[in-house]
Amino acid sequence: MKKQVTLYTDGACSGNPGAGGWGCVLLYGPHRLELSGGERETTNNRMELMAAIAGLERLKYPCAVTICSDSAYTVRAFEEGWILEWERTGWRKADHKPVLNTDLWQRLLALTRIHDVCFRKVKGHADDELNNRCDALARAAIPKD
Repeated sequence: MKKQVTLYTDGACSGNPGAGGWGCVLLYGPHRLELSGGERETTNNRMELMAAIAGLERLKYPCAVTICSDSAYTVRAFEEGWILEWERTGWRKADHKPVLNTDLWQRLLALTRIHDVCFRKVKGHADDELNNRCDALARAAIPKD
């Protein structure tokens, strides 16, 4: 049986595009790990994806992971099957335009094939303590200069 892990994620941007940060909290039993990072020129959506990627990349072996995210962009791509359709059509959307952030979508999709991943949409900037913690980590990771 795979170990059960919960991964909370969030991304933030100062300007969009602009400097951005991501934060995540990994929970496994009594263990908790917080991670964050940032980029000087990015978008909020890229930071949302990076938070999920960074958390999944930190796992040492295949796990059953629940990703809790306030990003409809991230959650809906998997829950509504968009990502598989994008992959099938050569990373093109229904309007035949290229999918944005393909590099990150491909990394995230590959990781979801290693782990048993399900996504749960959480309300952002509300009373979810761990989502709020991820937001604080993401904001603190935004490069200042």
